[in-house]
Amino acid sequence: MKQLDTINLGPEIQGMAGRQFRMRLITVEPGGVLGVHDHKDRPAIDYVIQGALSDHRDTEAKEYGPGTSIFETKETVHCVENKGPGLAVVVSADILKQP
Repeated sequence: MKQLDTINLGPEIQGMAGRQFRMRLITVEPGGVLGVHDHKDRPAIDYVIQGALSDHRDTEAKEYGPGTSIFETKETVHCVENKGPGLAVVVSADILKQP
């Protein structure tokens, strides 16, 4: 994962002190997995640029390819897997508590 940029949201939006808007470039090698995690306090939208990812939530899996977005809300608990033969590349934007 490569962090592209961040914005401190406290000075930008009332009530957002201690939060930042972050954009990352995420690459997942063939066979790679982003382990089970939640978005309880970190909503995100991921845009697939290259390759494909399988998003596993509950008992279902959904495939996302180039030009599609993966939405992650406070209810999301999932893992993401690259089942394809090539590299998967995603731009991820999220809001999180500042470290």
